Amino acid sequence: MDSLAPTLDAPPPKLSRFRKWGQDFAAFIRRGNVVDLAIGVMIGAAFGKIVTSLVTDVITPPLGLMMGKVKFSELKWRLGGPPEAPVTINYGNFIQAALDFLIVAWVLFIVITFVNRLHRKPPPPAGALSLDQKLLTEIRDELRRPATNQSDSVAPNPVSAVK
Repeated sequence: MDSLAPTLDAPPPKLSRFRKWGQDFAAFIRRGNVVDLAIGVMIGAAFGKIVTSLVTDVITPPLGLMMGKVKFSELKWRLGGPPEAPVTINYGNFIQAALDFLIVAWVLFIVITFVNRLHRKPPPPAGALSLDQKLLTEIRDELRRPATNQSDSVAPNPVSAVK
């Protein structure tokens, strides 16, 4: 009978899968990186619309004019189909999308370069030299010193130095 009685050391009741998932998701959302990423995506989407307008309304019309009054949105290859609904490859739209991409990539490169300059870490302060560094410095200094006579430039016999 004693084995059926509840004990004080019983484990806490398990959370339902849905509730555990909800708590994990809430902890994930509360992290700053997720909010920063969401803001970046929204700003990026808005910036993409601005760049698309820049390319479509500002850059490609003068470029088309210089190329002989060409509208990029009308550049296409007709593959076939009925005249009222032809099947086409719209390469002019592709050119505009490629220009969009190049402008966005260029701006991101400039922004990242600027941010990296702001976050550049200063060089670490020069600390005390380790034993290896001291020995290497002494060897370097000895090699740099000009030999004054022939006997100084010849190294002593290592066997005789050990004795």
